[in-house]
Amino acid sequence: MPFKQHGRKYDLVVFGATGYTGRLTVEHIATSFPPDLKWAIAGRSADKLGQLVSHCKTLTPDRIPPEIEVCSLSDEDLGALARKTFCLIATVGPYALFGEHAFKACAETGTHYLDCTPEVPWTLTMIKKYEAAAKASGACMFPQCAMESAPSDLLTWKLAEEARSRLSSQIGQVVMDLHELPSIPSGGTFATVLNLFEKFPLHVLKQSIEPYALSPVANHHAGPKQSFWSSVTGLSKVPGLGLLSTSATGKANAAIVFRTWGLTKQEPSLQKEFYGPNFSYRELMKAGNPVAGILMHYSLIIGALLLLLSPVRALARKLVFKPGDGPDTEKAKKEYIEFRAVAEPDHETNTRNQVFGKLSYTGSMYYLTAALLAQAAGTLLQDDSARLTGGIYTPACLGQAYIDRLQEVGVKFETEVRNL
Repeated sequence: MPFKQHGRKYDLVVFGATGYTGRLTVEHIATSFPPDLKWAIAGRSADKLGQLVSHCKTLTPDRIPPEIEVCSLSDEDLGALARKTFCLIATVGPYALFGEHAFKACAETGTHYLDCTPEVPWTLTMIKKYEAAAKASGACMFPQCAMESAPSDLLTWKLAEEARSRLSSQIGQVVMDLHELPSIPSGGTFATVLNLFEKFPLHVLKQSIEPYALSPVANHHAGPKQSFWSSVTGLSKVPGLGLLSTSATGKANAAIVFRTWGLTKQEPSLQKEFYGPNFSYRELMKAGNPVAGILMHYSLIIGALLLLLSPVRALARKLVFKPGDGPDTEKAKKEYIEFRAVAEPDHETNTRNQVFGKLSYTGSMYYLTAALLAQAAGTLLQDDSARLTGGIYTPACLGQAYIDRLQEVGVKFETEVRNL
């Protein structure tokens, strides 16, 4: 399939290419994209970028390697870089410290944009500051288009599609289960988490992850109430998923899923995919047993409280990977990631049905992040995304074309209707 004609020097630029996530994204592009891709890698160090180009040549010696763009973290440099490319992938974090320049440049120059931030307060700030500019320029912006929060968003979209096609129904309550995730976070991920507690006050963090905080429209439907037992222990037993507990990333992912709900309600070109007025969503994590689940729940609460203290954050910085470093890449290739989810159809039938879905991938969360970022860019470059006219979107807004591309590189989606 040919690339879109756009009149810019590059089809795609990876900014922050020499970091841990950026490097894996570059490797994925080099080994899975068509050889006629016009692309570049960008960052501050010409020497490191040159070494990465040499590495690309060893991976795919028969294709033209990426060009090099030396670019600083400034509005001027990133504005010039954004004007050169159809699409930009930004992997420079923490985004609350370093991400706004690239976001602003793309929104103002009509350059499509993707990143891998989990920083919901920052995403909310970017929506407020730059959504009008993105709509005016035609830039399609996709923050949180990686492990946070594309798997949750895409699997929810698939559940809704299954309910529409098989049951002629919208969906009500959705529960997502982060079922398997053995990966160790990279230095950049640790730095991002620590920076969240330094950059944003606690009340801002809490406000940003309220349901529908990122949604362009409000939903006044009251979701299911948590039982007293679940609120105390963190445990929930969900039909079709089993025993679950609190997930560290659940709120960040839910924020994007709720924004998808709002976009599919508001945007005329997406309304046929609207989840329904009674939609609710929560994301949890598999608990091996009740004790493990309770410990997981309280360790997350205590850990978050400790990270509010600057001495604890300073100590943590000394003990974890430094930014740019991460888990051993060869060992990570054998890891396995799995999300499971269930949805209730939003209508009454004689038979009680449940829509079940699963997303799985062999490799680390950083390999999956690379695939999610790169294939989203590929969707914008090669597939029909004319329904997206400009603005700040979510991964699910790329629809089935994006999912098809991900399946071609090893991301598996499974859905079925079950009778309970």
